[in-house]
Amino acid sequence: MRFTGTETYVATEDLTIAVNAAVTLERPLLVKGEPGTGKTVLAEEIARGLGAPLLTWHVKSTTKAQQGLYEYDAVSRLRDSQLGDPRVSDITHYIRRGKLWDAFTAPERPVLLIDEIDKADIEFPNDLLLELDRMEFHVYETGETVRAARRPIVVITSNNEKELPDAFLRRCFFHYIKFPDAETLKAIVDVHYPGIKHRLVEEALRVFFEVREAPGLKKKPSTSELLDWLKLLMAEDIGPEQLRERDHRKLIPPLHGALLKNEQDVGLFEKLAFLSRREGR
Repeated sequence: MRFTGTETYVATEDLTIAVNAAVTLERPLLVKGEPGTGKTVLAEEIARGLGAPLLTWHVKSTTKAQQGLYEYDAVSRLRDSQLGDPRVSDITHYIRRGKLWDAFTAPERPVLLIDEIDKADIEFPNDLLLELDRMEFHVYETGETVRAARRPIVVITSNNEKELPDAFLRRCFFHYIKFPDAETLKAIVDVHYPGIKHRLVEEALRVFFEVREAPGLKKKPSTSELLDWLKLLMAEDIGPEQLRERDHRKLIPPLHGALLKNEQDVGLFEKLAFLSRREGR
C-alpha cells in the first residue's frame, strides 16, 4: 500500500514520502499548513488512492476525546426504565460508538481523519494518547476491551490555533504542507479545470501572488480561494487582457471577494489603489 497521489489530487514528492512513512510506521500523520492548502482533502485522497474506506471525525471546540470512543446515554436508559421498556436490561442499546470504535472494528483497514484537532480543548490530544498508541480502549459499562485488528491509517489535521502537547507530537509523523509554488499551482489548476486557457492561468497566478505578497495582508488567499477565483473569472468571461490592465483605478483585482476575506484586507488594497492614483497624476 503506497500512496502516489490521485488523478484529482496533486501530491508533491515530500508529501507522498510523509504519507508512506506514516503508513509504514503505523503512526498518525499530523498535517499542518495554511487553511485551504488541502489538508482535509488529503485524507480523502489517501483513502481513494489506497482503496480504503474513509471515516471522518470533525473536531469542534466542544468535542471531547471520549466521544471518539463511545458515549453512554444514561438519560435515555433512565427514561426507558420509567416507561417499562424491556431494552433497559441490555446496556449495549444505550452505547453509541464513536469514530475510533468504528475504525478499530472496520472489516477493512480504514483511513481515519481527525480533522482540526487544535479546535478542541488543550487536553483533547492528551486524552487520546493511550488509545492512539495502543489502538485499544476499555468500555467500562460492558467490561469489554475494543482492540484494532489492524491499525487504521490515521490522518490528523491542525491549523496551528493551539500548540499540541509534546507527548502527543512524539507519537505522530509530522508534515507541514508548504504553500505550492507557481508550477505546482498550475498542475493543481489543470486537474480541477482541464482545458483552461494557459494565458488566463498565467495572468491569474501573477495577480494572485501579488495579492499574497502584499505587505500587511491579514489573510493570505489560499489554493482553494485561487480555484474559486478562477471559476468566477471563467464564468464572467474575464480574460487575461483585463487582468493585465495596469490602470491605477483597478488595482484591486476583479471579483476580489474570492481572494480577500475581510474588510481590513479590502481596505488595504483600496488604500494602495488611492496612493497609486495620487502618484499617477
